[in-house]
Amino acid sequence: MGAPMARHLAAAGHQLSIYNRTRDKAELWVARNGGSVASNPAEAATGKDAVFACVGNDYDLLAVTLGTDGAFAAMRDDAVFVDHTTVSADLARRLASARALVVDAPVSGGQAGAENGKLAIMCGGSPPAMAAAEPLMAAYALRIVHVGGPGAGQQTKMVNQIAITGVLQGLSEALRFAQASELDLAKVFDAISGGAAQSWQMVNRWETMTKDQFDFGFAIDWMRKDLGLALDEARKNGATLPVTAMVDQFYAEVQKMGGARQDTSALLRRIPK
Repeated sequence: MGAPMARHLAAAGHQLSIYNRTRDKAELWVARNGGSVASNPAEAATGKDAVFACVGNDYDLLAVTLGTDGAFAAMRDDAVFVDHTTVSADLARRLASARALVVDAPVSGGQAGAENGKLAIMCGGSPPAMAAAEPLMAAYALRIVHVGGPGAGQQTKMVNQIAITGVLQGLSEALRFAQASELDLAKVFDAISGGAAQSWQMVNRWETMTKDQFDFGFAIDWMRKDLGLALDEARKNGATLPVTAMVDQFYAEVQKMGGARQDTSALLRRIPK
């Protein structure tokens, strides 16, 4: 995700310094797009107007911000930090308390959205932080919404993932029901995709699910990480997430079936034909 977002920033005329834990990836990106390769996050952040992160989880984000050779110690006081990782709201608030200009900005839209510059970004942070970050994020976003203060972007991403998993479970059951009824699946899609049942998942995944093809996007491993964040947050705020908890366990079953790196529509696999 980070590579195409950085490419859009470079195409918009920004001079980039790239750090990746796998140096070969950074060198390949610079060879194709320009800029420079940094040896660590601190070097990448030194003297920059803005610093962007897109890593894997809370541990990774802590390492590149507050860890040894982390970016925060090297950043100018007036530089903005934008985090596109999906992490805990607690960590987002911790980072915002460490610096004046921090935006937690998880994204939706997948690899295709990043490649095409059409991501949806849900943002938490102060108004000054958003004012600094939004013109830069516009290079690769179709929609940018400032939801609230620090952590609100991460909480909104949790809402997003909760909604997606419920839809995918319903879509999986509906598809298996249609197969058991020996219906023409293409005609079923035509009949229901223009009505109240329509969803992004239906439009983009129905056909591939009917073909048992599951290599088109966000991996189950990452979804389970995100659902874990949502379930942890729910324990803190008192929300009840019975369907989310159930689907999280269904995804665990698909992981055991070898589907850890398949996209989230592979939820279908655990329902017998």
